[in-house]
Amino acid sequence: MLPLKVLHFSIEIAPSFPARTVLEFIDYAKGNPGKINFASTGVGSPAHLCGELFSMMTGVKMVNVPYRGDIPAITDLIAGQVQVLFGTLPSSIEYVKAGNLRALAVTSMARSPALPDIPAMGEFLAGFEAIGWFGVCAPKNTPAGIIEMLNRDINAALSDPEIKARFADLGAVVFPGSTAEFVKHVAAYIEKWVKVILNIEH
Repeated sequence: MLPLKVLHFSIEIAPSFPARTVLEFIDYAKGNPGKINFASTGVGSPAHLCGELFSMMTGVKMVNVPYRGDIPAITDLIAGQVQVLFGTLPSSIEYVKAGNLRALAVTSMARSPALPDIPAMGEFLAGFEAIGWFGVCAPKNTPAGIIEMLNRDINAALSDPEIKARFADLGAVVFPGSTAEFVKHVAAYIEKWVKVILNIEH
């Protein structure tokens, strides 16, 4: 297992939706039970689990509406067919910047450098964090020397200012580190999200 890049999500609504903050969205949703449909990129997708974590922590009841990808979900959100999307910034950041979507918060622990004026969810819900990530894995029996070489070379690439800047433009950040750190990250990620999955109502 080798270093990764982290994708920020954001909770997004159409500009016409009657809420301008996360707390207003929560109040509206609780006052209109059964009327909030949230778009996701499929059952069990990061966007789906992000919405389920939000429901767990707020008590807001929402219905997952799965789509085959970000763009169809964004299209229906803008059209008002669904009320909210927990979207990845690389897919939705240009819609947010253009004013076609309103981002209420990013779902990372800290604000995203790509959207510094958008609050982090943790500013409203202590401990909330839902991020997506990509890493590089190798077969189990790959020689340690090969893993160390790949780790070193990938870390070097992720430290390149141009690569970091390009990821930042897309609302993603790079996370260089050791193989051991990545293993620890994956273990913590599994432990956290198993609890969310087991809490989903069927």
